[in-house]
Amino acid sequence: MNNSILSNRILSLSESATLEMTRLSRELKSEGKDVIALSIGEPDFNTPQNVKDAGKLAIDNNITHYPPVPGFLELREAIAAKLKRDNNLDYGPENIVVSTGAKHSLINVFMCILNDGDEVIIPAPYWVSYPEMVGLAGGKSVVINTDIDSDFKIKPEDIEKAITTNTKAFLFNSPSNPTGSVYTYEELSEIAKVLVKYPDILIIADEIYEYITFDSEHHSLGSFPELKDQLVIVNGVSKGMAMTGWRVGYIAGPKFIASACGKLQGQYTSGTGSISQMAALEAVKTDPNKSKEVSDMVKAFRERRDLLISLVKEIPGIKSNVPNGAFYLFPDVSYYYGKSNGDTTINGSTELCMYLLNEVYVALVPGEAFGSPECIRISYAASKEVIKEAVERIKLALSRLS
Repeated sequence: MNNSILSNRILSLSESATLEMTRLSRELKSEGKDVIALSIGEPDFNTPQNVKDAGKLAIDNNITHYPPVPGFLELREAIAAKLKRDNNLDYGPENIVVSTGAKHSLINVFMCILNDGDEVIIPAPYWVSYPEMVGLAGGKSVVINTDIDSDFKIKPEDIEKAITTNTKAFLFNSPSNPTGSVYTYEELSEIAKVLVKYPDILIIADEIYEYITFDSEHHSLGSFPELKDQLVIVNGVSKGMAMTGWRVGYIAGPKFIASACGKLQGQYTSGTGSISQMAALEAVKTDPNKSKEVSDMVKAFRERRDLLISLVKEIPGIKSNVPNGAFYLFPDVSYYYGKSNGDTTINGSTELCMYLLNEVYVALVPGEAFGSPECIRISYAASKEVIKEAVERIKLALSRLS
C-alpha cells in the first residue's frame, strides 16, 4: 500500500510553513548545529503563576472528566465578562464556544459556513493557515494584496471590489500575524461602513494578539454594534497569556453560529481538556492591565522590536515598517532576489530562508507562505542576545551574495 490511498483533501493540503521551518530547525539541532529559530509564533515567556496554580488545583480537585462540548459554563461566562471588560462587548455564554486553540475555533467556523465554491475575502499578508483552512472546508480564498508602503493595511474600497455574489465571509486579523500591523479605530470604522452594507457576509475577526500592542491600542471590529449580527470574534489565551501549550481558544458570535460549531465539535473532538479550561478560566479573569506578567511581557516585546528594527536597518537593501503589535517583523527582502554566492541563487523568499538556515543556521519563515513573496517573517520572541546574534549571522550571509 502507498500514498495512493490518501484523499485528495490531504494531498492538496500544504504543510504549515512555520511548523515546517521549526521541524527543519530541530533536525539541524539534533545534528549538533547551533540553530537560532526565529520562525515559531510562540512567546518565550512562561504562563503566569496564578494560571498554573489554577491548573494544578483542577487536577487536585479531580476536574478530569468529560467537559461539556462548548466549554464549561463558568468559563464561557468568564469569557463573556472578559469581552465586556476589555472590549465593551455584550455576549452571553450561549454565544461562546471554547475549542482546542484559536486555530480549532477558526476551522470550526469555516466548516460550519462554507459550501463548495463559497468565497472568503482574505487580506494579504495573511496567517499561513487561513487559505488552507478555507480550502479544506471547500471554499475559495479571494486575496486582497497590500504592501509595506501601506503598512500592510487594506483600503475599504478594496474590500468592496472583492465582493461577489459568492462571497460568504471576510476574514480580518488585527494585530496581524505576520506583519504586526494594528488598525486604528478610525480605519476600522471605514471598513465597518462597507461591511454593514452586506449583512449576509460573515465577518471573522481573529484577535488572538489583542494584548500585545505597543504604540496604539487594539480595537475590536465588535466595537461597531451595527456589525454584531454578522460578526464572529476568534480569540484565545495562547499569545497574550503565554499559554500556547494549554490549547484553549474560543469564538463569540451569533447564537446560530455558536450552536453549529458546538454541533460540529461534538462529532470530532468534544470539549477542550478540562485542566486547560480551568487554567483558562483564571487567565480570562485576569485583567491584563493589572497583570505584571502581561505588562512585563509586552514591555519586553516592545524593546525587542525596537532593537530588531535598529539592527535590520544596518543591512543593505532590507526595507521594514514599524509593527505596532504581535511579535513579528515582516521586512521586504526582494533586493536580494537574483543574487548568488556562487553555489546558491536566491529566486525568492523560500530560497532565501533556506539559504540562511543552511548557511548560518538562522530559521525564518518565507513570505510566500503569507501571500507576500517579497518578504520574510522574523519572530522576535527571543532574548535580545539571541536577536543580536541572529541578525549578525543574517548580515554575514547576505553580504556573501552578489
